[in-house]
Amino acid sequence: QVYIVESGGGLVQAGDSLRLSCAASGRTFGRYAMGWFRQAPGKEREAVAAISWSGGNTYYADSVKGRFTISRDNAKQTMYLQMNSLKPEDTAVYYCAARPRSIATMRRDDYNYWGQGTQVTVAS
Repeated sequence: QVYIVESGGGLVQAGDSLRLSCAASGRTFGRYAMGWFRQAPGKEREAVAAISWSGGNTYYADSVKGRFTISRDNAKQTMYLQMNSLKPEDTAVYYCAARPRSIATMRRDDYNYWGQGTQVTVAS
């Protein structure tokens, strides 16, 4: 079982940066692949980025490649999403998710545990 809490969201201007954090409880955090997803009003929840349990493999949605960076610190049981050059279309609730596998995927249904989400709003 993994309990997840996201933080770091807020209201920013287009072009600004934010760093989201995902703190997880449980002694086996290092054995979970992790992902960031987001959901805008009226839209489906979509994958943003994912990272393997070792951190050696990362994946990104095309819409965020080159702007967002996913990382994790297993000793701190925390995952991060550094978001640069933010755009109004990045506005959404951002969710952290975990799956008890070494390999990360970009498929929402592959993830077993979810946080409550943190709101990111990018003003134009």
